[in-house]
Amino acid sequence: MGRKSVAVLDVRSSEIAVFIGERGVNNTFVFKASKSEPYYGYEPGAFFDERDLSEAIFRALSAVEQICGERIRELYIGVPGEFSVVVPKEQNIGFPKKRRISQKELDALFKSGAEKPEGYRVMRATSMIYTTSDNRRVVDPVGITATSLSGVLSYFYCSEYFIGVMEKIFAKMKIVLRYLPTPFAMASYLIPSQTRDEYALFLDVGYLSSTLLILLGNGVLAQETYWVGRGQIVGLLMDRFHLSLDAASALLARANLFAKDVAGAAEFNFRGTTYEIKADLLIDTVKEGLDELCEKVGSFLDSCSGKELDYKPLYVSGEGLENIRGALEHVSKRLNRVCEELSPDLPYYNKPNMSSKVSLMDMAQNDREQGGMFNRLLNAFGG
Repeated sequence: MGRKSVAVLDVRSSEIAVFIGERGVNNTFVFKASKSEPYYGYEPGAFFDERDLSEAIFRALSAVEQICGERIRELYIGVPGEFSVVVPKEQNIGFPKKRRISQKELDALFKSGAEKPEGYRVMRATSMIYTTSDNRRVVDPVGITATSLSGVLSYFYCSEYFIGVMEKIFAKMKIVLRYLPTPFAMASYLIPSQTRDEYALFLDVGYLSSTLLILLGNGVLAQETYWVGRGQIVGLLMDRFHLSLDAASALLARANLFAKDVAGAAEFNFRGTTYEIKADLLIDTVKEGLDELCEKVGSFLDSCSGKELDYKPLYVSGEGLENIRGALEHVSKRLNRVCEELSPDLPYYNKPNMSSKVSLMDMAQNDREQGGMFNRLLNAFGG
């Protein structure tokens, strides 16, 4: 791989993707090689079939290396919300006398709040906001003179189970593995920093699971993952209309929640077989699946104290709602909240199903450009 290139493994709930790329001009990206492979996915806390996952990763990795003509020596792995937790903390450190704050003091601040929850390993730490001894709230305190420094920090942990599975898969490949929190990568890339300065809501809707984030500044105040997504809606269609998985997936892509004339039945042709589908039942079934997601998200937001989130829009991305006409509007109506779909503002990659790939590429590139700052923190935490 070239010195400017990074290799990334994106683990979603229905497919994995391995890709190599580098940053281009005007903050764009150049993907030198990319390969996606379907696999069985995961249930809460575990993969359905680790061997199936391993084989999918090996096929994708081999294809990418063959395209590039070189070996991958370092790999950034995106960790889904299902296998990660975020712990927010307010930490404070004092100094014997006024001193100019440097990266050394920031490292000490982050280390002071680091823990090692049972079953998890730290993979990242970021700040929501810093406050100096004279009550100045700043995004970056480096260079400021103060007698103390406090920060509202976010610690991101990856499950030991997930790390163990990955280490087993790559055990004989001599590849250095680094872990990135996928939902946070998506939110921090897709939502402008000025929007996140005063809280922002982000929902990554996947195939089998979805993750909700409450963001503040450059960190995460709360993260919740739900076992619901596009796949559950497909499952409802399979049961209700007695369809195969592929047929139900194709039918979902034809659903139109905007339709006004839903009386009677319509013919649905799939691979030579014709089905009679009642339009009103199709729409009601899709809405039923969406309502399960809305209930979980709405219940969590209702439980949040304070009114800071009341009028905040919900930013949505991921492959879960893509190409379901009227889905975002239905979610918005059910949650009584403005919902806005986000995708990368890049030619050829401006689809919600590309959000995780581009966002992970951006975070991996940033880590590389920052000269191993997060690796230094991980060593300090014992991660």
